[in-house]
Amino acid sequence: MTVASLAPSLSAHPSHPSGSLLKILRLAVIAFALLLNACSTLPPAENRGTTALAAPEHLDGFTIYGRFSLTHEGKNHVGRVNWRHDGPHDVLILSSPLGQALAEVVSGPSGARMTQADGHVLVADNAEQLLETLLGYPLPLDKLVVWLRGVNRGINRSGDALTYDASGRVLSRQDQAWRIDYEYDDDHAQSLPARLFIDRADGLRLRLRIEQWETPPSRPVGP
Repeated sequence: MTVASLAPSLSAHPSHPSGSLLKILRLAVIAFALLLNACSTLPPAENRGTTALAAPEHLDGFTIYGRFSLTHEGKNHVGRVNWRHDGPHDVLILSSPLGQALAEVVSGPSGARMTQADGHVLVADNAEQLLETLLGYPLPLDKLVVWLRGVNRGINRSGDALTYDASGRVLSRQDQAWRIDYEYDDDHAQSLPARLFIDRADGLRLRLRIEQWETPPSRPVGP
């Protein structure tokens, strides 16, 4: 077929849109305007940076995503961590460096349960007992909740101490046998910690790199 043979068919179509086409275009414009209005009224997204929406000491719930390294008695554990904390409830998911889930620990007032990658389930009175089974050390979650937020709660014993940076944020703390040092990603006074260097007198070393905070968290379900 030549270009000339197409000319009659092209010229047979009207040069102006039909009434039905105009109606469709009007409806499309109205729908687009409604979509823009709906988007403008959406609630703001959750905080996913390292700046708290409220003062850190008032954060009763949070979710963190990051990486960890734990060294104790010559053994080293490294991986990723997803921790949701909401009042007395905690959901802690530990994964390999490549993101393969190793275990999920769910704890609350009624006890704690750990589900391992192979489906094996263990129960205990608290999460610390299960973490000792998994990592070889009973990491104190109740202390970690306070340490993570970089607040001065719990510092009232002899030998405990806090130091602050120029923005008034906790820079280091001594909590009995534990030493915690902090680093932040920016200079905002409300910034939450981005790195924690945790050392215990017996040689244990825990390093946390928090890549993302969410405040408040999606509510976890306790056991």
